Amino acid sequence: MAQRIKIVINDKRKIFAIQKEFCETFPYLRIEFFAKPNKPSAPTSHKMMKHPAKTLGECRTVHHSGTITITPNMTVADLGDNFRNIYGLSIIILRKSGKAWLETTVTDRWTLEEQNKQGEALSK
Repeated sequence: MAQRIKIVINDKRKIFAIQKEFCETFPYLRIEFFAKPNKPSAPTSHKMMKHPAKTLGECRTVHHSGTITITPNMTVADLGDNFRNIYGLSIIILRKSGKAWLETTVTDRWTLEEQNKQGEALSK
């Protein structure tokens, strides 16, 4: 089972550093950040994705600093809500499926652990 992780959030952190921390715990999932908060019902525009070399300060609306705790039993929807409501960050979680990465919007009530296990199963 994956461990809980604590990720430091502040305006100077680079997106790729957070992606790396997340992927170390959930290797079959990927976290992407957006230029502005996306509506939960709106389709994802990949044009709005922020480049991994950007800082969090360049893609968020609320500039609080702190630590976000991510647990394996947290749902994708809850993780997105936490990033959006506490830190003004809009994210999407992608799950590995073979060589492709699929959005988890249809299965956003699954836990991160369930998503990661499914990604592992689909990638073998």
